[in-house]
Amino acid sequence: MGLSPGQFTALRNLASKQAGGDVDWINIGDARALTALGFAERSREGWKITAAGTEALKLDGPSDEAPGAAETSS
Repeated sequence: MGLSPGQFTALRNLASKQAGGDVDWINIGDARALTALGFAERSREGWKITAAGTEALKLDGPSDEAPGAAETSS
């Protein structure tokens, strides 16, 4: 899919926000790009991840991430 690192971070933040978590700020340029891709939408309440965005988050990471370099939690 080829999301930039910033777009991927914004998408993760939107997913966390939807789940009720505290999130860092979301870059407007990244959020607009996600909206153009159909992965986010803008409303009066702010940015929201779409079903397509949730699926994209499951399938892909940032385009410049090396294979096998995914974050792991302990």
